[in-house]
Amino acid sequence: MGRLPGGGLAKGLAVTLRTMTRRSITRQYPEAEPDLPPRSRGVIALFEENCTVCMLCARECPDWCIYIDSHKETLPAEGGGRPRARNVLDRFAIDFALCMYCGICIEVCPFDALFWSPEFEYAEYDIAELTHERDRLREWMWTVPPPQAPDEHAEPSKEVLAARKAAERGDRR
Repeated sequence: MGRLPGGGLAKGLAVTLRTMTRRSITRQYPEAEPDLPPRSRGVIALFEENCTVCMLCARECPDWCIYIDSHKETLPAEGGGRPRARNVLDRFAIDFALCMYCGICIEVCPFDALFWSPEFEYAEYDIAELTHERDRLREWMWTVPPPQAPDEHAEPSKEVLAARKAAERGDRR
């Protein structure tokens, strides 16, 4: 067979010695900012205007780290119709000490109120201060990069295809 006893050990030691002789590439963080990808996951940002207080994000969160409080507000109907009731957001907070950054809350939000922000510098000295309220979450919204342009070779989305079909049917009539 031709294998020497301890050949695997010798190969492992050779890799270790080769690695030990190379100079390490370490960036000293506070002085040198890291080069993060543009769509990196840092912290969850809230676009409050899109939030309808549907509570899907809080219900689907596996860690139960999203706290939402709201109240109902009755709006008078214009033109003599029935008055409408709507939920008004009072509190939206995320406890980042509990959050595992899975992104389920962002995925289930039907109204695009939650986004990944590339911000990552939000450390606190006290763990109780890691619960960030909606004002802080709104500040991070402005650091969210715009969505990437669709690939020019990709197929159009179902919505675009449906709109084109509807436009074609409208032109024929």
